[in-house]
Amino acid sequence: MTIKAIQDEIVDEFSMFDDWMERYEYIIELGKKLPLIKEEYKTEDNLIKGCQSKVWLKGEQNEDAIVFTADSDAILTKGIIAILIRVFSNQKAADIIDADMSFIDEIGLKEHLSPTRANGLVSMIKNIKMYAIAFNAKA
Repeated sequence: MTIKAIQDEIVDEFSMFDDWMERYEYIIELGKKLPLIKEEYKTEDNLIKGCQSKVWLKGEQNEDAIVFTADSDAILTKGIIAILIRVFSNQKAADIIDADMSFIDEIGLKEHLSPTRANGLVSMIKNIKMYAIAFNAKA
């Protein structure tokens, strides 16, 4: 699936919920299903700076795609990174770099997060794009 198709799917899923309590519960459920990062990757190098919670992100090249794994010590944050990994894992570096992030506004995520969590979301996206830029430069 393309990044845009996955983003559209997420927007559709979020539109099924009437209020933000249901959406938070859904984000938490997504976090519980997140394939966890290997313990050996829970290092300072893989820690995302700018997040209120601890979030580890690892990107690895798999042929022409990048596969991401992550974890967080906070359940809501784990759900947020799970959404981003669903969108960007197994995608080409150039597609990640060029990806439009408006789906985050469409589901209302940023406006329903505390300022520190919203900053963390921006940092997560930045780190994902930095992995893509680095892998793209190697190619």
